[in-house]
Amino acid sequence: PPSARPAHDPAPATAAVLAPADVEREAHAITVAPVALPASAAASLAQAARVDLPPFDRPEPAAPPVERLMALPESARLRYAAQGRAKQLDYWANAELRWQVLAGQRYEARLEVGAFLLGSRVQTSMGSLGPQGLVPQRFADRNRSELSVQFDAEQQRIRFSTQAPEVPLLPGAQDRLSLFVQLSALIGAEPTRYPVGTVLSFQVATQSEAQVWHFRIEPDEWLQLPIGALATVKLVREPLRLGDQKLEIWLARERQYLPARLRLTNANQDWVDLSLRDVEKPSP
Repeated sequence: PPSARPAHDPAPATAAVLAPADVEREAHAITVAPVALPASAAASLAQAARVDLPPFDRPEPAAPPVERLMALPESARLRYAAQGRAKQLDYWANAELRWQVLAGQRYEARLEVGAFLLGSRVQTSMGSLGPQGLVPQRFADRNRSELSVQFDAEQQRIRFSTQAPEVPLLPGAQDRLSLFVQLSALIGAEPTRYPVGTVLSFQVATQSEAQVWHFRIEPDEWLQLPIGALATVKLVREPLRLGDQKLEIWLARERQYLPARLRLTNANQDWVDLSLRDVEKPSP
């Protein structure tokens, strides 16, 4: 098992992202561009997220993109020690996140988590790079079979292979894998712009829905990880709906703000926790 265990061990939880998946339920979604809000707005955001939404056949005006400085991390291969609980079974695993910048115009990201008896799960995200950072075009999640999401910029729609209803695509939309690097690029460009209590909101597409996710910036934490001690910026997405997943992300200040640790907690009390073990950069 990994040498570093969480300093606080919240009620166990499986990442719908990482551990062998239950397909997420279909639901309508609201979409927003990334914004930074003061702490005082967090409560009203949470309340707003509970409000019933209009059907998607009623067109909504598109929100203008929010201007943000971006500092995209260089291509890298990050390896993690993983542990978790799925279906009342504790497990230990290896995980790898590959991030590639292609000719400065496109990107590819791939996350694989493999565990004995549970098999492996692979997520991929690919798209273009623009002034607002990552612009996903396709997301795929493969366990026993593959589920995919298409981002149609021309028609401003998000479409799902699960036959879930398509939803509007607004500027700043991410998938659940590109989101990690988008946060790295956003916070890495202007760390002081996002003090403790700031809330960042994104439209995030998963296997069968797109919802607005709110991330609150927590106090910095020093983590003792397999790779060593790291200063990190912590972000937390708290569940707003029944069945929502809690997501905790620690971005390493000295590692281009790439994820040093990820912890995902499901409503059914399955969980998965990834701790950075080493980072490999491509040869020049």
